[in-house]
Amino acid sequence: MVATFGRHVEVMPDAGDTAIGCVVRGRRLEPVCGDRVRLALPAEGRDAAQGVIESIEPRRNLMFRRDAFREKLLASNLDAVLCVVALQPAFSEDLVSRCLIAAEAAGLDMAIALNKIDLPGEDAARGRLAPFAALGYPVIGVSAREGAGHLLERLAGRRTLLIGQSGMGKSTLINALVPQARAATGDISIALDSGRHTTTSSRLYALPAGGDLLDSPGLQAFGLAHLDRRQLASAFREFRALMGQCRFGDCAHRSEPDCAVLAAVARGDVHPTRLQTWHRLLDERPRGY
Repeated sequence: MVATFGRHVEVMPDAGDTAIGCVVRGRRLEPVCGDRVRLALPAEGRDAAQGVIESIEPRRNLMFRRDAFREKLLASNLDAVLCVVALQPAFSEDLVSRCLIAAEAAGLDMAIALNKIDLPGEDAARGRLAPFAALGYPVIGVSAREGAGHLLERLAGRRTLLIGQSGMGKSTLINALVPQARAATGDISIALDSGRHTTTSSRLYALPAGGDLLDSPGLQAFGLAHLDRRQLASAFREFRALMGQCRFGDCAHRSEPDCAVLAAVARGDVHPTRLQTWHRLLDERPRGY
């Protein structure tokens, strides 16, 4: 599936180069970009009317977010996630952390694209991203308006989800990588220091040298309520080697005695902002998790 617009989607057939407009049958099916689906076409020919999505093939993986009230599916059958941040407007380190955690939980490769490096402030932005770079997440500088060809080697042959806040330049980046995409771009609201939501649907773009890019709507929040405490801890790279070393098995890493994570923070092995993200995620957990 190559595009979603609510209950209306576009499907690229295995043999063909023209997408078929389809509707989704029933409310139990929720297809996302990247899905392989089975569809029914009208007897008089596929151009006579829309196709109907009847089922979704098993997924290799699924990127989604969930808070206490609702769930939002993002994309499936991925190889990697590229979190796009920019020098302007300001980005949220907490949101970047959440995207990294979701990608880790889904077993996906993860990198960060620092966009708009043609603007002043690159050193400060890289300083804010240093805790992620120290964990092994690549931070790749790019100016989408001036070209992004150096990203192609990393993206080639893989299906990569672009994710990030509004205004980070995801659509401009897609236009630089896939010139025929003509993805809509939006202006920045200086007063709010945020971007206008330009992408309102999800769409898959084939890269010229092989591989796919999936664009997703800009987000301002990323709930992780679907992960229990052990899954959450495993998705923090720096916590993995410390699991089982705290005195208490249900340690929340706040003020408990003999806490391995607090000791690692004191040594400088765990960045304090990551511990703060952990605490926020614990506070958001539904009861019983």
